[in-house]
Amino acid sequence: MTEIILHEPLDMHLHLRDGDMLRTVAPLSARSFSGALIMPNLVPPITDGEMLRAYRRRILDAAGEECFEPYMTLFFKPEYDFDFLASLAEEVTAIKLYPAGITTNSEGGVSGFDVETLRPALEAMSELGIPLCIHGETGGFVLDREREFVPIYEELAVAFPELSIVMEHITDAASLEALERHPNLYATITLHHLLITLDDVAGGMLQPHLFCKPIAKRPEDREALLHAALSAHPKVMFGSDSAPHPRHAKEAPGCAAGVFTAPIALPALAELFARHGKLENLQHFISLNAREIYQIDPPAKKVRLVDTPMQVPEKYGEVVPLFAGRKIGWSIADVEC
Repeated sequence: MTEIILHEPLDMHLHLRDGDMLRTVAPLSARSFSGALIMPNLVPPITDGEMLRAYRRRILDAAGEECFEPYMTLFFKPEYDFDFLASLAEEVTAIKLYPAGITTNSEGGVSGFDVETLRPALEAMSELGIPLCIHGETGGFVLDREREFVPIYEELAVAFPELSIVMEHITDAASLEALERHPNLYATITLHHLLITLDDVAGGMLQPHLFCKPIAKRPEDREALLHAALSAHPKVMFGSDSAPHPRHAKEAPGCAAGVFTAPIALPALAELFARHGKLENLQHFISLNAREIYQIDPPAKKVRLVDTPMQVPEKYGEVVPLFAGRKIGWSIADVEC
């Protein structure tokens, strides 16, 4: 296959930031994706309806005339009650839970995972059909953080069997194994975790633009993720975790965590799936699975990709993308709404 048409491609984990950064990066996702699940970890985080609606308007303004639906999320707080969540159920696609201080702008996250403390909010979400997305890492040794969090995923899955729980940006084979044990667990996988291991980040000269959280793991973990994505596993879906930071924040002693992939995600995925002879399964990974898991109907969009090389820019505004200055083997030929 030398080309593919993707229908309603979706990015189910996207950071758009705000202000000038939002205006730089939102059009890049809105051009090629039909919709995206927007992360709420702004400063301050999105925690009520007024903030959520105002942020959605800013995203749509930044996206311009593109046919693009921002699927909005709230920043999880244990004090959310049924009445509050019911009032926003038509506007909120999911709620994102961050362990406190575990990643960018997560200081206001959850500091403990006692089931009874979380029960009122999670039972309300279960009843209302609002999925819970979790950045699953502990505060332990960096390579073990996701693996150590798996028992928490499983405890929540058992305690709230009607709650759809999305393990975000999984990087560890242990997370995939948990996926098979619980019918209400799902997962997103990023482009960069399908491509890199920790060796690419720090095996030679440090590569700050590949530094992310969760950190890239071992080759065997990458291979497990790749197998799940390529085989159209029905419980995994694409979530870029595309996380823009200005160049000076990445190339710095206190390097910010995040890989910026939004502009090249679809061509790079097409190249990856084609290289493995699985291009026919990309539609499931990029759209069909997410539509089923989240029960969403995104705006109609067709993206035609061809095996013509694309030259990746050195930067977009102040942000350096994955594969900056290099060629990748596929490109977007045209987009039709």
